[in-house]
Amino acid sequence: MSMPTIKQVRAFTLRGGGADYHDQGGGHWIDDHIATPMSKYPAYRQSRQSFGINVLGTLVVEVEASDGTVGFAVTTGGELGCWIIEKHLARFVEGALVTDIERIWDQMYQSTLYYGRKGIVLNTISGVDLALWDLLAKVRGEPVHALLGGPVRDELQFYATGARPDLAREMGFIGGKLPLHHGPAEGEEGMRRNLELLATMRERVGDDFWLMYDCWMSLDVDYATRLAARAAEYGLKWIEEALPPDDYWGYAELRRKVPRGMLVTTGEHEATRWGFRMLLEMGCCDIIQPDVGWCGGLTELLKISSLADAHGKMVVPHGSSVYSYHFVVTRHNSPFAEFLMMAPGADEVVPMFHPQLLDEPVPVNGRMKASVLDSPGFGVRLNPDCALHRPFAR
Repeated sequence: MSMPTIKQVRAFTLRGGGADYHDQGGGHWIDDHIATPMSKYPAYRQSRQSFGINVLGTLVVEVEASDGTVGFAVTTGGELGCWIIEKHLARFVEGALVTDIERIWDQMYQSTLYYGRKGIVLNTISGVDLALWDLLAKVRGEPVHALLGGPVRDELQFYATGARPDLAREMGFIGGKLPLHHGPAEGEEGMRRNLELLATMRERVGDDFWLMYDCWMSLDVDYATRLAARAAEYGLKWIEEALPPDDYWGYAELRRKVPRGMLVTTGEHEATRWGFRMLLEMGCCDIIQPDVGWCGGLTELLKISSLADAHGKMVVPHGSSVYSYHFVVTRHNSPFAEFLMMAPGADEVVPMFHPQLLDEPVPVNGRMKASVLDSPGFGVRLNPDCALHRPFAR
């Protein structure tokens, strides 16, 4: 068959929970006194929204082919991402064959080097890239995972991120990752509270259930080392994203200092193969955790994964729902996946990108059959009831 070309790319914003999963209403666990780089300022300690974690909103990217097929994806990026797509990146997408994903990625990245490389620009490139994979798979009538070589296992297994690992255990997850509530600015009292919560959860879940701490870039090497040493008593499996993402030297030092058997993980806020090359070659961590919606998309995640495989490291993507599930099910060095508990009380399993996506699969008893992912594309639809806004229509 003749391959269609890309007729148009369109960029929209959405508000509320979804791809910008921090854009939640009051009373949600994800905004309840979680340690951040801003925790040294008391005014911004209680709520992450107080310093603007939810200001961007969701970026929705649609790519329409000449045969009428539409691929789409969601990520974080809001109006800034819309401007980058409509004013800059569209020239590399429109008119190309739907198979030209590698060339489009390279042109988007190279043309934005002078103001991009990481952050909002890579979020935006990721959104376009994911939409292109969705489009190509739909044109071919296949799930995205088939384009990646197909599943290497019959099901995915998940750990849960949220405030209630004890409930996650009852729901069948293999582990529970807690948000760290108190950072260095809260001193020894904060350290004591962090350890008390960990001890409480260990008592509730027993010895065989994984417990991890997500530190969200909030610590320094000294505090992270002391936390890891004291948390070892409670069987902490790993300490995640303890330091600012650019502190490769600090991560390498932390990994040398943590108790034997405890893992150091990071990469959620890293981008591109070059950023992850630094983490891997400098011995910064045991597991890398790229977010496919932020690191450069699926095209770049495949390169990152190959680097990790060559270094003997696991790749466990950060959140990102179906956009990472299709990847994880095809990779031997991605043996499990993360599920972000988006119920306000972390007490039930709900789709991560609800209400923005329809047909979004969720784990059942902590597992997901690979066959659940067999619909064309990423297998999800954009909810027509969500109010899209296209701020830079052409």
